[in-house]
Amino acid sequence: MAKRTVRDITVEGGKVLLRVDYNVPFTPGAAHIADDSRLQATLPTLRYLLENRAAVVLCSHLGRPGGKVVEELRLKPIAERLESLLGRPVGYVQDCIGPHARQAADRLQPGQVLLLENLRFHPEEERNDSAFARALASLADLYVNDAFAAAHRAHASIEGVPHHLPAVAGFLMERELAMLGQVLHTPKRPLVAILGGAKVGDKIGVLENLLGRVDALLIGGGMAATFLKAQGCRVGASPVEEDRLGFARALFRKAQARGIPLVAPVDVVVASAFAADVPHRMVPVDQVPEGWLILDVGPGTIETFKSRLQRAGTVFWNGPLGVFEFPAFAEGTKALARLLASLKEATTIVGGGSTAEAVHELGLEGAMSHVSTGGGASLEFLDGRVLPGVAALLDKES
Repeated sequence: MAKRTVRDITVEGGKVLLRVDYNVPFTPGAAHIADDSRLQATLPTLRYLLENRAAVVLCSHLGRPGGKVVEELRLKPIAERLESLLGRPVGYVQDCIGPHARQAADRLQPGQVLLLENLRFHPEEERNDSAFARALASLADLYVNDAFAAAHRAHASIEGVPHHLPAVAGFLMERELAMLGQVLHTPKRPLVAILGGAKVGDKIGVLENLLGRVDALLIGGGMAATFLKAQGCRVGASPVEEDRLGFARALFRKAQARGIPLVAPVDVVVASAFAADVPHRMVPVDQVPEGWLILDVGPGTIETFKSRLQRAGTVFWNGPLGVFEFPAFAEGTKALARLLASLKEATTIVGGGSTAEAVHELGLEGAMSHVSTGGGASLEFLDGRVLPGVAALLDKES
């Protein structure tokens, strides 16, 4: 069901608690933000609220401090970067509840912004503690969720606060739901899904859910070794999820019965060890040397994928095709990103997480129809699950 957004409520003169996900790539202690794309993605909502004379209290988490204060994970550097992006002052307070947060929020005037401290400094956040949620909600009179990347977490700032305040979606949340919803419900055909990453187990739900919807399913990444072994290939020392081989074989059978191409790599880049600077070479999938590891797909696989993608109307991609953090094994992922960027007629949707990082690193985000901010959230959404942070928002019809 469609959710209400900031357009559907009166924000002028109100105080808005805006949940964002500023969990950005960050160098602890160095105040260095490697990628501020998540901050930039929230600017349309933030500017809309400020231009409509709302006072905005921002809340986010950063890293995994484990419910205690970790100095290196304070949000002050985030406030400073956001201030430069927004072009106006951004206040910052060293807690997210309590007297200091209350005083800072009370002083906030229409058109002003305040960033609260890291939510996860309090263990009650991840426990979805009702008293903690109520304390957060008391800082504002409206709640806007623009943190799609955290919408799959039933945390206090995500699921708890909407029990105490009128809750609607921001523009980023709205776009995420629209674009990913298009994959599930109204794709332009043919619909092609590309799934990579390390483990089959992480993607069982989305593999099963998408198989009945796609026109082709392409497999890469570390999980390809399990699919290749399920087809009878020897994969050397590549990690294989032995308990998922049955699932992979069954998926191949289902795909064949439905006439859906399920395409595994035809050639791979193998290495003598899992390291950045080791001997490596490209081989057909049936010639992986004993003791070697599959760390990327080869050019033949990209050409095979290309034949499917060039005819696609909609493409969804989640998961690198190789060990992208090692330059020698990033070529498959880079080649796929460039291929998708060249598809001018197709709707291209990139799942978040490391896939989005790869696209941003190559500077190709502008060539894609949509680059999701949420890796786990996008997978759970496409798995068919109801995300707690989405379910908590007011429906359009309410």
